[in-house]
Amino acid sequence: MALKGTLKDFGIADILQLIGQQQKTGVLSLTNKGESVNVSFKDGNIVRAESTSRNRKDLIGTMLVAANLITEAQLEFALETQKRTLQRLGDVLVGQGSVTLEKFRSMVALQTSETLFKLFGWKSGTYAFEANDVEAETAFTPLRAESVLMEGFRRVDEWPVVKKRITSDAMTFEKIKELPPPALEKDDFDAALDDAFAEEKKEINKGEFQSVGDNERRVYEVIAPGRTVTRIIELSMLGEFETSKALCNLINLEYTKGIAPAGVAVDSGKPSRLKGLLGGFARIAVSMLVVGALLLIFTRVDFGSFRLGGSGGTTYTDPAAQRFASAAQMTRLSTALEVYRLEKGQLPDSLSQLVEAGIVNADDVRYPWRDDYYYRRDGAAFVLLPPLR
Repeated sequence: MALKGTLKDFGIADILQLIGQQQKTGVLSLTNKGESVNVSFKDGNIVRAESTSRNRKDLIGTMLVAANLITEAQLEFALETQKRTLQRLGDVLVGQGSVTLEKFRSMVALQTSETLFKLFGWKSGTYAFEANDVEAETAFTPLRAESVLMEGFRRVDEWPVVKKRITSDAMTFEKIKELPPPALEKDDFDAALDDAFAEEKKEINKGEFQSVGDNERRVYEVIAPGRTVTRIIELSMLGEFETSKALCNLINLEYTKGIAPAGVAVDSGKPSRLKGLLGGFARIAVSMLVVGALLLIFTRVDFGSFRLGGSGGTTYTDPAAQRFASAAQMTRLSTALEVYRLEKGQLPDSLSQLVEAGIVNADDVRYPWRDDYYYRRDGAAFVLLPPLR
């Protein structure tokens, strides 16, 4: 399969989806502003991801030292042994007893995931896929392309919320109070009920960004005076996103307080009265602009020529608008799938069964695209993605 081009024309999500669905084996090479990443696939699953221009701090040995799993002396000795024996670094470190196999595999998985998910932030660059045999990384469990896609989309959606609290890698933190015992915590279902029946909604709901989980506990343990976000990321071994999200949650729940470096402000989460008034005026102004635009549209557009769905019935000159409409439609389809589950006791085998059950129309399973959405039942869960464009 010859596959090459630019990321502006064909995004990283589209590429991963295509290779995963067609269960291809080979190497995907991506380049952006002097940085190059090679992602190896075997039968559509990701078995390796490595940056060919990786900085020293991103090397597996350096990451192990930064996490206090091995010492500099142990790493130097292992590197010398590797030169003499041509063994893998992991085999040397585990063989000499410097680190356990489980810890080493965890660090390899972290290194791979950090490399992969940074690709979702690439807006430009080139890609090329070469179909050939690949050697799987023995210390790494293969990842399904679909799983990487869903996790990548989640991170892209949640990063803006996290960045409101974690404004700099140089931030430090102060513990305000101790975490509650695990037995006293509410589960996700109880948290969702509290949100549903609360008299006053908070800016961030408890379910996702206001709960204490394993990640929050691990991050809380490594918080110390003067320890920066960068250092906490290294010690927690959760990666940049999960560590930053856990810090965000701890600040929201007032277990810790963020201390900004000189000249950088920290969002406390409590808007000032002036900021609230300005926000109110801004919303009024935006509303007036929207109403004016709608009036102009109603006076100039013939709505008889438009249909909600249909293959090819709706066209978009702006791909961003099409993706926005697709995101809303996927939410509708996800709800329809849950309705089907409630009525039938299980998920459908295909989206066509939603149409047969009268839950959605035939046009709904492809709007705003020409082709149907990609759907696959996965046990008690499901995978729903836009079609290939």
